[in-house]
Amino acid sequence: MTVGKSQSILSLIPGLSVMDRYIITELIPPFLFGMGMFSSVGVTIGSLFDLMRKAVDEGLPATLVLKVLLLSLPQFMAYAFPTSVLLATLLTYSRLSSDSELIALRSCGVSIYRLVLPAIILSLIVTGMTFVFNEYVVPAANYQATQTLEQALNKEKPSFQERNIFYREFGDVEQSNGNKETVLKRIFYAQEFDGERMKGLTILDWSEKSINQIVTAQSAIWNIAESTWDFFDGTIYLIAPDASYRNILRFQHQKLQLPRTPLDLANQGRDYDEMNISQSKERLKLELLTGDEQKIRKLLIRINQKIALPFACLVFGLVGGSLGNSPQRTNKATGFGISVLVIFVYYMLMAVGDALGLSNYLPPVVAAWLPNLLGFGAGGFLLFKAAQ
Repeated sequence: MTVGKSQSILSLIPGLSVMDRYIITELIPPFLFGMGMFSSVGVTIGSLFDLMRKAVDEGLPATLVLKVLLLSLPQFMAYAFPTSVLLATLLTYSRLSSDSELIALRSCGVSIYRLVLPAIILSLIVTGMTFVFNEYVVPAANYQATQTLEQALNKEKPSFQERNIFYREFGDVEQSNGNKETVLKRIFYAQEFDGERMKGLTILDWSEKSINQIVTAQSAIWNIAESTWDFFDGTIYLIAPDASYRNILRFQHQKLQLPRTPLDLANQGRDYDEMNISQSKERLKLELLTGDEQKIRKLLIRINQKIALPFACLVFGLVGGSLGNSPQRTNKATGFGISVLVIFVYYMLMAVGDALGLSNYLPPVVAAWLPNLLGFGAGGFLLFKAAQ
């Protein structure tokens, strides 16, 4: 993108001064350079070496390796957006400082806060781009890359869980004192699932007050027309409140009114990186019904991380702009070094927040936003010190 084109595009944004347009235009080339550099380094380290090993071991064609690499690229581009903002702000403001342009602007009465504003504007634009990219491009590309590689290795991963489908259903029960308590109502277990029929089923049911039951069956399918389960070749054990058997019913075919949730859970075959926020929330609704606290907590953290990651662009824009406007002049090598250090600290904090969240030491929202919260605090402090 040439300077002239950049200026003409930025002139369409209302409220931008000549200084804003000039600084943003100066930020764009190093930002694009950072996107290319960080994306290529990421895909090389994250995918290329492993793909080359598989290509040699399994005899994969070069065209397939290239296709998987291209499909893996969007994920690393998503990580490159915020890091490129940091590199761009550091290099641009350092260059303006070394050429005494910042000194000239300061002498005209322009404050540090006003000088950092163009970096914040660019960061906000990139934040929106990152969010859209993460939501609509990355999950689909990751899923397609996984499917392509699995098919090439003749290990096609089914889009459903094949064995050990386990589902716990909870419900609210009113106690004698009028309070409601959440209790376990039903346990559903199936040994196998072929995409349509479940086999080797056992259901423990405490949903009725007067009687409990155990249902075993060789197989079962979901009846879409009647919204019920069709069980085949099984036995129903009716159990009285005193834990004695009340009756035993054997059947060849029996319809049971059970929730469809076990089937939905079995059909959720995508990993976290292969789902967007909407799909993750649908998965969360199912997990909430199971009562599996560990899976629920992990999914909540992943959903909040998908929202928090784009705002890393704003964090890095604030930190980079503050460091670039500091009195100490930095060259390009120093700018690269600072960028690597800040990126390392940010992603280390992300890993720490993830671990603390999964260990139940932090709420999922705080765990996901921990790097951003600390980053905003550090950026604000650095900006205040630079303005002194």
